[in-house]
Amino acid sequence: MKSVENNKKSNIEEHIKEILDELRFYLSMHGGDLEYIRYENNYVYVRMTGSCYGCELQEHTLNDAIFESLRIEIPEIKGVINVDL
Repeated sequence: MKSVENNKKSNIEEHIKEILDELRFYLSMHGGDLEYIRYENNYVYVRMTGSCYGCELQEHTLNDAIFESLRIEIPEIKGVINVDL
């Protein structure tokens, strides 16, 4: 059973990375970027970098852009958490 769970998590992580790669283009237009850290307990951990790091709109980007894009494709995701440098 553990193998099935690991395989499902691996598939979800690959899908998360694909979605984040698509979003990175839009972040780069404003000098920002993000790094995928991990997927754990239905939360996605990322690190906002470039001009996104410390930006006053960071929470808006995390919740309204990144989380919503992920949630639409992967409904079991509960949130996106930024991991500071």
